[in-house]
Amino acid sequence: MRGFGPWLAVLALVLLLSALRLRTLAALVSVTWLLWCLWTWIRPTRHHRRR
Repeated sequence: MRGFGPWLAVLALVLLLSALRLRTLAALVSVTWLLWCLWTWIRPTRHHRRR
């Protein structure tokens, strides 16, 4: 259940911003969250050098 915490927090923030008629900011938060999630999913893994 801990994995859903950030998702629920972002969802709550977007809904709050939308309710406050800050839809542009809500859209910006949504797109930023989506890009961050995509980046963490497709980013190249770091290879550790062996000595």
